[in-house]
Amino acid sequence: MDAIKDQLSFYSKALQLRGKRNNILASNIANAATPNYKARDISFLDELRKVDGNGPIKTSHESHIVYNSGNTMNEVSYREPLITSLDGNTVELAVEQMQFAENSMRYSTTVNFLNGKINKIMSAIRGE
Repeated sequence: MDAIKDQLSFYSKALQLRGKRNNILASNIANAATPNYKARDISFLDELRKVDGNGPIKTSHESHIVYNSGNTMNEVSYREPLITSLDGNTVELAVEQMQFAENSMRYSTTVNFLNGKINKIMSAIRGE
């Protein structure tokens, strides 16, 4: 039963990360004309590794040396623009729209995959 819970929890966290990334990208798009606005993003794969426990090395004893990569959970970083803007805004609308569309598609795919897993579990419980 814990294996099922762990799998569903993993996909739930993946959906939360995708949703957070969509909000960040939508904010970038909304501020495309705001002077000095800096485009932000999160690395989905890095954040997912942290959630999955494949992120930074964890210590098991207080005398162990802590390795700090400088990355924290849900770290938002600034995107480097391909072309600099005169008003200091780093949002490139085409890039943000493409990233938003891709992330939205991946969000929907994860939801569909999760629904399929839940339906299989329900079928197994019903004995179908």
